[in-house]
Amino acid sequence: MERSARAFTHNAHKALADDVLQDNLVKLKGNFLVRRERARDSLPEFDVLRDEAKAIKDHTLAHLDLYLEAFEAQVTATGGQVHWARDAAEARAIVLEICRAEGARTVTKGKSMIAEEIALNPYLEAHGIEPVETDLGEYIIQLANEPPSHIIAPAIHKNRQQVAELFADNHAHLDGRLLDDIDDMLADARKVLRERFLKADIGITGANFMVAETGQTIIVTNEGNGDLTQLLPRVHIALASIEKAVPSLEDVTTILRVLARSATGQEMASYTTFSAGGRRDGETDGPEAFHVVIVDNGRSAMLGSEVQDMLRCIRCGCCLNACPVYGKLGGHVYGTTYSGPMGSVLSPSLFGIDEMHHLPNASTLCGRCEDVCPMRIPIPRMLRYWRERETERGLAPSTARWGLNLWSAFASRPTLYRRLMRIGVGVLGRLGRRHGGFANLPLAGGWTRAREMPAPEGQTFQDRWQRGERP
Repeated sequence: MERSARAFTHNAHKALADDVLQDNLVKLKGNFLVRRERARDSLPEFDVLRDEAKAIKDHTLAHLDLYLEAFEAQVTATGGQVHWARDAAEARAIVLEICRAEGARTVTKGKSMIAEEIALNPYLEAHGIEPVETDLGEYIIQLANEPPSHIIAPAIHKNRQQVAELFADNHAHLDGRLLDDIDDMLADARKVLRERFLKADIGITGANFMVAETGQTIIVTNEGNGDLTQLLPRVHIALASIEKAVPSLEDVTTILRVLARSATGQEMASYTTFSAGGRRDGETDGPEAFHVVIVDNGRSAMLGSEVQDMLRCIRCGCCLNACPVYGKLGGHVYGTTYSGPMGSVLSPSLFGIDEMHHLPNASTLCGRCEDVCPMRIPIPRMLRYWRERETERGLAPSTARWGLNLWSAFASRPTLYRRLMRIGVGVLGRLGRRHGGFANLPLAGGWTRAREMPAPEGQTFQDRWQRGERP
C-alpha cells in the first residue's frame, strides 16, 4: 500500500470528524474484546499457554537461521520450492516470475499482510495480472480500492449500507440494486467469488506459520477461502515473513490455542490448513506446484535489537481491539500496512523512524495492548524506545521539545518542582471546583476539545505519597 504515515495528524482529525466511521468503530469492542474475555475465562491455563507460546517464539528467534534452513530442506524434500527475498522488490519480482512462467492471467488471493506490505496487488496489475481477493473483508476493500483497516477484519470500518453500495456498483448482475439483507450479500459475494476461484491460474496465500520440522505452511481462516485459493489453481504460492518459522507441530499447537481466542474469541478458527509440496502421484486434487516466498524486508535487522520482541507477533489483532486510540481512529489514519499498537512499533522498525515518527505517539501508553497480547510483547516499552529515537533525531514538534525541556528543568529540581505543583494544583482546584472541571484550558486544547479536564480535588500525588498514602 502507498504509505502516508507523515499525514497521521491530519488523518486523525478527519477520522474524528467522520460520524459514520465513529459509529462503525463501535463494533470493535463488542465484537472482539468481549468474546476474547469469554474465551480467556473458559480456559484456566490461558496465561500458562501465553508463557509457553512466548518461550517458543523467543527460542525460535534466537535460532532463526537454523529453523529457516531446516524449513527449506523439508519443503524441498516434499516437492516444493523456497525462494528468498531480501526486500519487497525482490519478493514482488519472484511472484511475477512464477506467474509469467505459468502463463497466469488471474490469481486468487487469501488474506495476507505481507502481500499488503510488499504492495503485491498493484504490482501484478501493472504487469497485466489480475489479483482477486477472496477473503470477504479483503474483497470488500478491494472493491472500494482501499487498504485493510484491521489485521483480521479488513473492512471493519464499513457498515452494511456501504457494503451494499459497493456490491451494487461492482456486481453487474445486480443492475444497481441494493441488497439489504446480510445473508443476501454473503450469497452474492459467494456467487461472484466462486466463478473467480474456478478461473484462477495461481493461488496466493499468506502463512501464519512455517513448520521447520515438516516443511509445512499453515493458514488459519474462518471462511474456507484460503483452502479454495491454495487447492483449486494449478500453482500455490505461500508468502511469509521470516519470523513465521516455528520449530515443530507441537509448538504450533500451543500457539494456535492462544491465537484464535485472542483474535476472534473462538476456541479454534474454523479452518486450520496445512500445506506441504505439490500434488503427488496418485492424488486427485491439490496444486501441481508449491512455492514458498520467504521475505525479510527489514526484519533481520530487528534481531538482537531493542525491538526484537515485536517479531513474536502472531497478527491476532487483539492489541488493536484493546487500544483506545485505534478504537477512535480506525486503521487507515496510520498510513501504513500495520496499524494500532503493534503497527506503531513494527512500522518504524521496518520503514524507519524518519517516515513513521508520528506513530509511536499514537498511544496513551495505558498498557492495555500488553495486557491482552497473547505473546506478551512489551509494546509500551518499545513505543517509548521509538519516542526516544524521535526526540534524539529532532523529529518531535518544537512545542513538544520545549515543553519536555521545561518539564525536565523543573523535574530535576525536586524541591522547586513540588512547590510549583502544589501552587498549580491549588489554583486549578479553586478555579474549577465549582463546576468540577474545565471545558477550556490554555495549553490543553487537545484534551478539552473532546472532553472536560477534571479540577484537582486535593493535594498533589507527591504530598500524599510523603504522608504514607498508598493505592
